[in-house]
Amino acid sequence: MHMITGFKEFIMRGNVIELAVAVVIGAAFTGVVTAIVDGIFNPLIAALFNADSLASSMTVSIGASTLSFGLVFAALIQFLLVAAVVYFAFVMPLNILKENQARRREAADPAEPVTGPVTDLDLLTQIRDLLAAQNTASTQPATETVTAVTAAVHAAVQEAAQPAAAGAKHTL
Repeated sequence: MHMITGFKEFIMRGNVIELAVAVVIGAAFTGVVTAIVDGIFNPLIAALFNADSLASSMTVSIGASTLSFGLVFAALIQFLLVAAVVYFAFVMPLNILKENQARRREAADPAEPVTGPVTDLDLLTQIRDLLAAQNTASTQPATETVTAVTAAVHAAVQEAAQPAAAGAKHTL
């Protein structure tokens, strides 16, 4: 049972599916490229080199052996055609699409984080930090420390209440 689950996970991976699609498209596209090479480029090159096809042109006989430079040239042309079509038909449009999506995401994300309303946790954190600062400077008398902390808490509570009070409307 574990083997079936592992196989299912393997098949469902995105890169396996993308690879399968690429192989199928590549196989289908090979026919198109072969037709272009056989129907257009081979006759043109055959006319230039006075041969029946590109594969039979540019041959050099050395004894009983024949070197077919035209066959290699035909393979290079076919490779370049496939690479150009794959780039211009698939890679370039997908790159443009990714760049546009990245620009839209950057435009949607604000540069500065949006701060929400002051919470009790924020107030308690401020009080803790003030008490820690007061304890490190223990040269002040205790009453001054209590007065300073009370004033800081009162200011923080008023600061937190101001945005809420400004938006609230009371009617009698």
